[in-house]
Amino acid sequence: MSDRPPASAWTPAHSQGVAAALLSAVVLGLAPIFGKQAILAGTPPLSVVALRTVLATAALWGLFALTGRWRRYVYIYPVGLLGCLAAGVINGLGSLMYYTGLGRLDASVAHLLYTLYPIFLTLMARLEGHRISAFTAFRMALALAAVYLLTRQAHAPADWLGAALMIGAGLLYALHLSVNQRVLYDVPAPTVALYNLTAMSVTVLVGYLAAGTPALPPGAAAWQAVLLLTLVTLVSRVALFLGVKHLGGVQTAIIGLSEVLVTVLAALALLGETLAPAQWLGALLLAASVLMVARERGLGAPQAPKSWTTLIAMHTAPDPTAPPAARPDDEPRSERI
Repeated sequence: MSDRPPASAWTPAHSQGVAAALLSAVVLGLAPIFGKQAILAGTPPLSVVALRTVLATAALWGLFALTGRWRRYVYIYPVGLLGCLAAGVINGLGSLMYYTGLGRLDASVAHLLYTLYPIFLTLMARLEGHRISAFTAFRMALALAAVYLLTRQAHAPADWLGAALMIGAGLLYALHLSVNQRVLYDVPAPTVALYNLTAMSVTVLVGYLAAGTPALPPGAAAWQAVLLLTLVTLVSRVALFLGVKHLGGVQTAIIGLSEVLVTVLAALALLGETLAPAQWLGALLLAASVLMVARERGLGAPQAPKSWTTLIAMHTAPDPTAPPAARPDDEPRSERI
């Protein structure tokens, strides 16, 4: 009997998840542009990441307080809180790596390396025992091919430390999505965003202080870029977790690859760059990969996450086909001391 999941009807929750994932991709696609503008304007990378994270966190706490939704979104059960904080620390470390790498590489090359994160996320999903359909794998391959075409004209990175930082940032981003998918199963997306950002702020502040408190933005242009980066960070966090809640981490990550298209178009409009024919082909392939989400056979609600103890048991349990280990009482009497 085939274990293929049955086809699922398109629901309002699916539409909400896709819209949220696309919104997150659009605003996240602008983040490298604003981040690079702030760095080029004289702001140290660690100052950029510290300011955007702390300001976004303060804005979200203030927004909940002003709208009277303080109690609704602040409450969270202890295990969920620990999961949010762990994911926030992971993402905070990844952010430090991302903006440090962005300061060493061209933005297009840096983002290409970073967008390897769906591969890492898919491998993590497989480790948890979730089945990845052939169609999902095809969409991922199509999206990654599109990413390659979109950044084809970028020069290969000569800074291997910068390249390693961006790949590491992508790995940590995938890990934070994997952890958050478990928490989002029964916690509202705004609550997850609130505690993720709070833990991220603490993490990047520690990194900022450990680096000797680098200088703040030196002028109006630098501050403008930092504030715009803060805005896209705030919007993208809530939208991202809403997408993960309704679609799951892998589907959201594939849709999120469309942020590369946004980055290219923003660079075209704001930095005066042009697109080669191969890049236009990549844009079409990426759009096709995103639109194909409606054809996913198993696009129901994300699977219930396994408990941490179950996951540990899956990878540490002895082989049931192996013969049982001998006990001391079963040893031959002649061999006993």
